[in-house]
Amino acid sequence: MESVIVFAGTTEGRILSEELAGYQVYVTACVATEYGETLLQRMPYLQVHKGRMSQKEMEDFLRAEPGSIVVDATHPYAVEASKNILEACKAVGTEYIRLIREASKVETEDAVLVGSVEEAIDYLEGTKGNILAATGSKELFKYTRLSDYKERVFARVLSTGEVALSCEKLGFCGKHLICMQGPFSEELNIAMLRQFDCKYLVTKETGKAGGFEEKIAAAQKAKAKVVLIGRPEEQKGYSYQEVKKLLIERLGLDGDAKRGVKKRIEVSEKIASESKKQDLASVTGQKDRQKKRVVTLAGIGMGTFDGMTIEVSKAVEDADVLIGAKRMLEAVCKCKKPTYVDYDAERIADFLAAHPEYSHPVILLSGDIGFYSGAKRLYDALARIGCEVHTLCGISSVVYFCAKLHLAWEDVCLKSAHGRMTNIIGAVTTHAKTFVILSTANSVEDLCSELQNYGLYHVQIHIGERLGYSEERITSGTPAEIKRGTYDGLCVALIENPGHFPGVMSCIDDGRFLRGKPPMTKSEIRCLSVAKLHLTRDSIVYDVGAGTGSVTVEMALQAVDGMVYAIERQEEACWKIGQNKREFKTPNIEIIKGHAPEALEDLPAPTHAFIGGSAGNLKAILNCLLQKNPMIRIVINTVTLETISEVTECLRALPLIEEEIISVSVAKANKLGKYHLMMGQNPIYIITCRGGKQ
Repeated sequence: MESVIVFAGTTEGRILSEELAGYQVYVTACVATEYGETLLQRMPYLQVHKGRMSQKEMEDFLRAEPGSIVVDATHPYAVEASKNILEACKAVGTEYIRLIREASKVETEDAVLVGSVEEAIDYLEGTKGNILAATGSKELFKYTRLSDYKERVFARVLSTGEVALSCEKLGFCGKHLICMQGPFSEELNIAMLRQFDCKYLVTKETGKAGGFEEKIAAAQKAKAKVVLIGRPEEQKGYSYQEVKKLLIERLGLDGDAKRGVKKRIEVSEKIASESKKQDLASVTGQKDRQKKRVVTLAGIGMGTFDGMTIEVSKAVEDADVLIGAKRMLEAVCKCKKPTYVDYDAERIADFLAAHPEYSHPVILLSGDIGFYSGAKRLYDALARIGCEVHTLCGISSVVYFCAKLHLAWEDVCLKSAHGRMTNIIGAVTTHAKTFVILSTANSVEDLCSELQNYGLYHVQIHIGERLGYSEERITSGTPAEIKRGTYDGLCVALIENPGHFPGVMSCIDDGRFLRGKPPMTKSEIRCLSVAKLHLTRDSIVYDVGAGTGSVTVEMALQAVDGMVYAIERQEEACWKIGQNKREFKTPNIEIIKGHAPEALEDLPAPTHAFIGGSAGNLKAILNCLLQKNPMIRIVINTVTLETISEVTECLRALPLIEEEIISVSVAKANKLGKYHLMMGQNPIYIITCRGGKQ
């Protein structure tokens, strides 16, 4: 059988390489970078050639692979590379097939059309406003021609160290460098344009598979002008489906593989035929509706075939392709179905969009689809490509583990530390039972160390390893006892705390805090100020001028699933915040030593902020907060008339909505013999405001 060489510079090229290898065709996928290599699956019939090649090197490479068919699946804008591949094939006498990415049909009437990045720069030089550059890293150096590029340009490039380093050398760093792998959803494009207040989006016509339609739709909704670099004129070629059909015929696949391919071609042709009928019906006024493709999301339970429900097992048997992470697919390997290994919702949707021949796809998810599952992202991604979603639940790890422990689970607090930050200490402190999905092999030791560090020595921990498998193991003990063992990376924990405090601690007595020279907001003022913030469990809060951290702690106890950043410039105060953090078991506090607003630059965008001290930088601090979140809610405390004057000036000058300004005077009784003498504290001004003023 002939072999195939695919120059796989696009998503279509990588999918074609993997699909041919799945039918036991020897495929060599040529990619330019190490990153491109990581995007391809490891498969018995698929080998990868990494590195850019000149035309001469291509000729030598092809001569070493006589009888191969070459598929040029490079990017539409990679004109030079495509030309070299064609000339190398002519020189060696190798059959050449060009895979053309289908152009997008989205409307771009309002776009500024240019022929190159250079022309885009010429246009942008005479404009004002931030720019999202989505043209890749290779031509990023051309943007340095803009006189103010360091302030205006936000570059979106691939997430590799080599690319990031090259961009940094050009002057793109910090928030001006966005390292991510596309294609991107419409929602994410909108979020980026709005986050950086971009008035222009520079992009190429990358086609549907390259996320072009989502970029155009996002620009329209974010009111950003599109500067569109038109596609270069390229040689004739074939669509993905045409190339696939051509190769199947040319390679003469036989037996089961051939029958399976033939069946998929027939399905694909049937879908295409139905699509044409629908177009005709639209023209002639008929109202026939095209049936949506049904995609099944199936929870496979603990990970073994025997642990699946009968309903899920039947869906797996009836599927024509199975999709999921490697461990999910290993559980159903005996079914001998075509597979696609991936867990990213957008990539799965793109795969299904590129493979209409799969009419009964099943996406496998661990445990139950509603318990810390990827299903919630898949709903939106599959809706984007017009699929109907059917769901089949499975047995979740918490149900299984609690049954093994003979424990009811209706009062269990559910947490996951698998690929996410979570406040386990806060959950254990306030709940009798806390269930946690763990991730890496050393996470059990980390969990035990954290429990000990916050004084929770007495709790009982149950560790479940490889639940549902033959090598399942359950271990119970205190943090000190559990810490001495070794554990598998695939495990969960259930923590029992009979001494939990079920309520939310607030208005903490001043005497409970570790104090010193740094100032501390008194209990009554602290309680009222935090209440004015209207915090939620997952709030992201800045405490600017945190002092001893009394307000920080109160906020962290309320935003138990969020994070509080305590910004403080004094070394002694930072140390005391750390001590109070440990005393009140609030690991969701991060101490930032430095001056505001400079210390705020690299922090995540806040939902709320409390300003207890500004060191004369109030306007700059408020400006920084509004840039990070224009809708932020802020409470400011001050004792001086000068600061209240500065606050009122900021309320007039900045896009802030004033909710209220109050003055609070508190007097507390001191016993003097048999009498109580009221001792007054300094009056405090509490200012509540929020962003959003037009």
